[in-house]
Amino acid sequence: MKKVFLLLAVLICLFAFQSTFAQGNTAETVSRIGIVSAMDTEIDLILANADIEYEDHVGGIVFNVGTLCGKNVVIVKAGIGKVLSAAGTAALFNRYDISSLIFTGVAGGVGDETKVLDMVIATDLVQHDYGTIQNEGFVWTSTHDNTNGGYYSCDESLVNLAYDAAVDTVGADHVFKGTIASGDQFVASAAYVKTLQEKFDALACEMEGASVAAVCEQYSVPFVVIRSMSDKADGDARETYDNFVDMAADHSCTIVMKMLENMK
Repeated sequence: MKKVFLLLAVLICLFAFQSTFAQGNTAETVSRIGIVSAMDTEIDLILANADIEYEDHVGGIVFNVGTLCGKNVVIVKAGIGKVLSAAGTAALFNRYDISSLIFTGVAGGVGDETKVLDMVIATDLVQHDYGTIQNEGFVWTSTHDNTNGGYYSCDESLVNLAYDAAVDTVGADHVFKGTIASGDQFVASAAYVKTLQEKFDALACEMEGASVAAVCEQYSVPFVVIRSMSDKADGDARETYDNFVDMAADHSCTIVMKMLENMK
């Protein structure tokens, strides 16, 4: 009799473990679009409009699984900076069947033509703080595993889809396509803005896009990075950011939703 009870107990434990394992590793075969940001404010509007079926908690990250604008999605706040954003993106790819990835959020305007609340759709991204510290100072170098001179190219069809959605949202005069530079620094220096312009021909700078792009390339997942300008990355950047970050983030969220509505 004891052996029967012991066998039943083992079977129950195995069933519970398998159920938990299946949910935690999302054994589902549904293909989903990944929507990633660094901060809560950058996805608040998206989450408010999504139908979330369940939350998957892994390593302190919440994966919000459900639908948005009729599309199957996973919405993730990966965290600020290149390390957390890359780790969160890799975890997303390891747990779900992600067909494409959209990174949404705010950035500092670097191009002379970009103003606060303008949009920059990345055509490519670069890590501006990757290099060597020498006696003469910092020397930028291409990342060792990148074959495109240190630049990560966004998917052209996603770029065009994002651009059209942005034009519908804020008008053509306020939307730009070009290079976004990423680094683990909040840039608030007019002098460094000039460096980003001259060295990388960047239109915007932020702290996550290129690291997410690097992971997307490793996993062969098409991606695009959408940034709304919360500041001009100059000496007044912190004050400007505080005043406009919420509005800028909502613009970026609205564009993501328009993209999903227009996807076939």
